[in-house]
Amino acid sequence: RLELVPIGHWSARFSEGARTTIFSESGAYTGTILPLKASGHTYNTGVDELPVGWPYVELRVDAYSKSVDDLRRLGIDVGDFVSIDPAPEFLDNGFIVSRHLDNKAGVAVMLAAIKALVESGIEPTVDVFWLFTIAEETGHGAQSILTPDIASLVAIDNGTTAPGQNSDEFGVTIAMADQTGPFDFHLTRKMVQLCRDNDIKFQKDVFRFYRSDAATAIEAGADVRTALITFGVDASHGYERIHMHALRSLAELATGYALSPVEIQRDAREFADLKGFTRQPTADADQTLNPDIDEPVPEPAGE
Repeated sequence: RLELVPIGHWSARFSEGARTTIFSESGAYTGTILPLKASGHTYNTGVDELPVGWPYVELRVDAYSKSVDDLRRLGIDVGDFVSIDPAPEFLDNGFIVSRHLDNKAGVAVMLAAIKALVESGIEPTVDVFWLFTIAEETGHGAQSILTPDIASLVAIDNGTTAPGQNSDEFGVTIAMADQTGPFDFHLTRKMVQLCRDNDIKFQKDVFRFYRSDAATAIEAGADVRTALITFGVDASHGYERIHMHALRSLAELATGYALSPVEIQRDAREFADLKGFTRQPTADADQTLNPDIDEPVPEPAGE
């Protein structure tokens, strides 16, 4: 049996029973991740009493292997990579259930948006680069790929739906902040306005234990505005579920942004003075409106 070392952040709770592929120097082998005590007929209640964690699971290889020497003869060695079968299901009601939807679903959204743009024949107002990172979960992300002429970075990722969150499996969830801090006020506001202008369902959320490609770019010193637009996913990094409505909505927002005019012209210059410097809205809000009836609140009666 093989001991497993996790890559990134994935609970062993969701690994138990997963089918796998082991990539060895001699080829690929299938296998199953099992708890150390996997048989109720043998261990009785000990199966349920076993703690949750990577030290308490092992990988059973579907090949003759009763010893370390047998594993070596198979070509299996320390450091071999193991992939987890996603076991996807596409339901008729639009739900998709699978492992690893974060961020395979984001890749699908981007490819769909690119396809729509190409088929439309409409040319974006500025160059748009579509980046597909493969190491975001291990902290690399977009830290080394951005060129100096890129002014804005919009990350596409999953939005966690859970108690205490405002995310949804429908529409676009626009992140206002994650554990690394808030996203750019003006770029995020533009995402919101594009949803309103194009009748795209959306909601806002804050992710407290979460970071994306935008964070790695900022930490690497990239001088870019950042935003994060997401599809709502239930049980993120577990056995996940999303809905086609969120994916379609996110693709619509991505294409809308790619074709939108550049509002902050000074971002085209590597160095700029105060002319055109962005400001937050400062006009006084109308504090006399009652949001329940959208009419002026009557003055209190006096004696």
